[in-house]
Amino acid sequence: MSVDGWNTVLVLGGIRSGKSEFAESLVADAPVVRYLATAPEGDPEDTEWATRLAAHRARRPGSWTTEETAAEPRRLADVLATAEPNETLLVDDLGGWVTVLLDPDHQPADDVATIAELGEAIRTCSARVVLVSPEVGLSLVPTTPLGRAFTDALGAANRTVADACDAVALVVAGQPVWLKPVATTTVPAAPAATTVPSATATAPVVASLGDAQPTPEVQLPDVLTHTPPAAPNQEPGNPWAAPTMALPMVATGLVIQPGMELPMPDEYAGPQAVDRLATLDVPGAGLGVLDRVVGFAATTQGTSTPQAWGSVRVLLLHGDHAGGASAGTVAGESARRAAQARAGQGALARLAAESGASLQVVDTPAAAPMEDQPALSLEQVESALRYGWRLAEQAADAGVQLLVLGACGAGTEAAAAAVLAATAGAEPPAVLGRVITDSGEIDDAAWMIRCAAVRDALHRTRRSSRGAKDILAELGGGDVAVATGVLLGATARRVPVLLDGPVGVAAGMVSRDLAGQARHWCLLADHGGHPAVRLAADVLGLTPLFDLRLDLGEGANALVALPLLRSVLALAAALPVHPSLGGDGEPDQAADESESTEPGFPDPEYTEPGYTDREYAEPGYTDPEFAEPEPAGPGPASTGADEQPASGWRAG
Repeated sequence: MSVDGWNTVLVLGGIRSGKSEFAESLVADAPVVRYLATAPEGDPEDTEWATRLAAHRARRPGSWTTEETAAEPRRLADVLATAEPNETLLVDDLGGWVTVLLDPDHQPADDVATIAELGEAIRTCSARVVLVSPEVGLSLVPTTPLGRAFTDALGAANRTVADACDAVALVVAGQPVWLKPVATTTVPAAPAATTVPSATATAPVVASLGDAQPTPEVQLPDVLTHTPPAAPNQEPGNPWAAPTMALPMVATGLVIQPGMELPMPDEYAGPQAVDRLATLDVPGAGLGVLDRVVGFAATTQGTSTPQAWGSVRVLLLHGDHAGGASAGTVAGESARRAAQARAGQGALARLAAESGASLQVVDTPAAAPMEDQPALSLEQVESALRYGWRLAEQAADAGVQLLVLGACGAGTEAAAAAVLAATAGAEPPAVLGRVITDSGEIDDAAWMIRCAAVRDALHRTRRSSRGAKDILAELGGGDVAVATGVLLGATARRVPVLLDGPVGVAAGMVSRDLAGQARHWCLLADHGGHPAVRLAADVLGLTPLFDLRLDLGEGANALVALPLLRSVLALAAALPVHPSLGGDGEPDQAADESESTEPGFPDPEYTEPGYTDREYAEPGYTDPEFAEPEPAGPGPASTGADEQPASGWRAG
């Protein structure tokens, strides 16, 4: 929501005052909205009324659902009374509802009692509700009995609903005026952008969740934009990307729970983009396996001519796991890596600077020894999930087009292995990579301690629920929980995520049981040689683009591949069609034009049939070197049950 401190709000306004647009802006950041349409269809020959209804329908995002209540006026109160706490409802409008209420087909009826029922339903509604209603009390008293009956009934309804709502706004000429603000209500307005300090400024203070309760006041960490180091014999220049703006965040009040309906990528744009690649004027066979990058970008951008990602943000999650999970790690090493990244040093920060990506270091709650007790409390899990969601929202509001997820905590591989064992039935020794010391030696003793810790944790929780939140609390820890929230928030805001390492894929395994759409917004560049990443990729249906076996740290591996992925997208968008297929050899005009349009609007030039493979490509032939392997199955399904804490749980 764009306004904090309320659960229900009434938006009043005259005809063409902009009240509906203002009401829609209040719920614009909700991932899913139930739109309750109260107006009847009207006379089929009334084209002006049909045009009004069509305009309202066209403004609704694809993730919204529409329900008609015109057939039975009393159904509106029933819908409000039974709405869930995690839902967002938009009722537009009460004028249409009163019209149906006074219709002779619904008489005789007690209009006063029905309006009172609506007010009581609003008072007891646990969902967030925005209601729209016309304000007709400022005009003259109608001269007809029917007109007077309508204005009297609508006036009574507006007074009843206004009394039941937490806040009331009046829209005049598109300008909202709050008539009944609650104590903490803030009028939605464009927040003032705050320039983030550069790498040369004093070290930023990074917020830490710790034992924080799930409140919206937790401050998000600063976003760092580092300047790449100057090459020899070159003058230091400006950063590759403009400084990232840190925007104040407002809590959404969202309840994260299993079965959330989040947006899906455009399933048609991807195949159209891949088919278009076969028509481009290239001297060879094309992009090979990298055509999957073009297909992924097309589905997430909603166009067959996707553009290279411009604004990229790296989220580095720092949170340690106590106990045997961190065996073989040097005490304080993860904190040193996080401080190094904040200072613009180390592999991750330097790669981010070279790629023009902003960097955000996020401190997550430290996890207790999972072999002895839950890693986190359920309250910490809820807070971490919402915290991650807000990180994704902040990135989307700042115009970020791609998120890169990384981690640098101690014991993250063991925690990810435990999550995979709980969600996919994996054997811990099979998904735990070898422990490499700072001197490059293999520490088998530390590896066995990690295996024992995961084994004991699974034994301790053998009778516990395998719900998503329970897994995060018992085994996952703070970094996996925050990463899960990031994936869900990015999915809700249609921002793709480049995964890299065990924490990211473990979060992907958990997020699929909360919202199955999340995995479709994820891309995996390289498995890095991690057995846990290989298994999770198979279960999630993510095929790594490369087999480079990079091990530069979670997040850094993805940044190594990022320039190549960008080059592929830029090339695919700029190349013209081959002359033999009707091209003129000039740069693709559609691609040039698409640069000035926002993602999500398909280019009609490439949505029409008629494009075929290059004439020199034999039908049915696939080069085995570039054959795409079949993804594995979807893995075990979520229980879908509400998770309950096991007895004896305590905060980590």
